Amino acid sequence: MEKLTYARLKEIGYDGFLLEKAPEKVLQFGEGNFLRAFVDYWFDMSNEKAGWNGKCVLVQPIAPGLAKLINDQEGLYTLYLRGSENGEKVDRKRVISSVSRCLNPYEKADYDAMMEVAVSDELEYIVSNTTEAGIVYDPACQMADTPAASFPGKLTQVLHTRWKAGKSGLVVLSCELIDNNGKELLKCVNQYIDQWGLEADFRAYVNEKCTFCSTLVDRIVPGRIRDAAEVAKLEEANGYHDELIDVGEVFGVWNIEGPDWLADQLPFKKAGLNCIVVPDVTPYKKRKVRILNGAHTGFVLGAYLGGFNIVRDCMFDDAVKGFMNKMLYEEVIPTLPLDKADLENFAAAVQDRFNNPFVDHELMSISLNSTSKWRARNMPSFLEYIDMKGELPKCLTMSFAAYIAFFSNDIQELNDKGLVCRRPKGDTYTCSDDRWVLEFYYAHRNDSVEDLVHAVMTNEQMWGQDLTKVAGFEAATVENLKKIRTEGAVAAYASCL
Repeated sequence: MEKLTYARLKEIGYDGFLLEKAPEKVLQFGEGNFLRAFVDYWFDMSNEKAGWNGKCVLVQPIAPGLAKLINDQEGLYTLYLRGSENGEKVDRKRVISSVSRCLNPYEKADYDAMMEVAVSDELEYIVSNTTEAGIVYDPACQMADTPAASFPGKLTQVLHTRWKAGKSGLVVLSCELIDNNGKELLKCVNQYIDQWGLEADFRAYVNEKCTFCSTLVDRIVPGRIRDAAEVAKLEEANGYHDELIDVGEVFGVWNIEGPDWLADQLPFKKAGLNCIVVPDVTPYKKRKVRILNGAHTGFVLGAYLGGFNIVRDCMFDDAVKGFMNKMLYEEVIPTLPLDKADLENFAAAVQDRFNNPFVDHELMSISLNSTSKWRARNMPSFLEYIDMKGELPKCLTMSFAAYIAFFSNDIQELNDKGLVCRRPKGDTYTCSDDRWVLEFYYAHRNDSVEDLVHAVMTNEQMWGQDLTKVAGFEAATVENLKKIRTEGAVAAYASCL
């Protein structure tokens, strides 16, 4: 079967949106599944819905990469957005045509091509997602390297070349999953300016003429379809062979921290996309951590003890789903500093995302490192609710008992893989967490409920404080843990409703 190209699409009469030629307005560091299912999709939609008329030049951040595959397909690839919207199954296909080419800067010709893009009058944006390890300052990098090994080093080289050519400043949109990603990237660039002894005027250009934005990205991207039979069936229906098929969930949101003028310069608002430019992305990160991630950690441990294995199935159980929703709407949302309607819409989308019919998200994979997760995701909502209401939040209090139950249910052994426990229905499971956490629970495996709860709550290494000082919390946790052990976790969740 012929591979995906513009000529092939014309041959088969493809009638979807395509933009074959346009100015290269984006230099994108990263060519992986996430950026192609998120950023390049957003620019593709902007071409169709907002007449943006732009292309993205991709750059491999490391030497092995997808440049040859991308260029062989003229930048084209098929994106499937799959999931649930308003309870309805969604499976959308789109051929993405916002990518012009991909460069491998470790080859001399492509390095030179990257610098040609850098000095282009058409260039407006630099986008990156070079993984969490990508935004690091590596003092081994030198200005004369072609290219510098680190992404911030490459970016410094690109910006210096552009500055020397007398070109305007750029907007830098960092998508790496670290806090303050844009600020951290700018910090690294300034370190290279110092190390390499670059000009004071260049420093002013970087810090005053360029706009480094911290951003918060949110879309689950499973990436490649691994079932060969499904791929073959899709390609037969499409009429072409695609080495770069990408898959993401339907939901997507991009929060960008930047100046007011950026909202109008970016094409996303005009295209009707779920992107807002705000002075500070911190509240939106808090929204994601406490609602999306907090929901996971808040209900999955008890749900697993109750016999469930994947997230989607939990959304069809009235007790588990009701418990999650009450926790989110009545206990978490009131503690957050954003508009209530915005928060409730985000929470409603969470239920759709958890009900994704295309993703079998295993509860055990979510259970990894649940101690630090409950502390980071759930404890702030728990404590702020008490400060606000003067009483314990029923569901968050129960979720803490479910956390203890998960790590202490009929402990069998502690081995190299983790702490082996047994579910009420008889099968064993292995808890994965920091070794000292697992050793703590193994050491307390024969404790009474009262002694175990007290030991957990007074372990300040776990929680950063003594939780027995929260009025009524210890007694409530003892009662809840006994209920989980005697009546089952699902019944315990139902008692909160």
